Amino acid sequence: MCRNIRPLFNFAPPATDEEIRAASLQFVRKVSGMQKPSAANQQAFDAAVDDVSGVIARLFDGLQTSAPARDREIEAAKAKARSQQRFAR
Repeated sequence: MCRNIRPLFNFAPPATDEEIRAASLQFVRKVSGMQKPSAANQQAFDAAVDDVSGVIARLFDGLQTSAPARDREIEAAKAKARSQQRFAR
């Protein structure tokens, strides 16, 4: 599951709230061991996703870097090339 969590910091354009929430959801799924929580656990699960999203947003607000922002399209092309090489038959 965690393979789906991608770096989100220092990209142009910056990560959206939806991307941060999706990464938070994947993290909470991983650490809880639940893909889809039961009705009894849904509230705690959703609260955890909200908390993690808030922490990530605060983290990004506090981070500084002198590196130039990475281009999403270029990084996606690199990832695709790595995948093709990895799974070439």
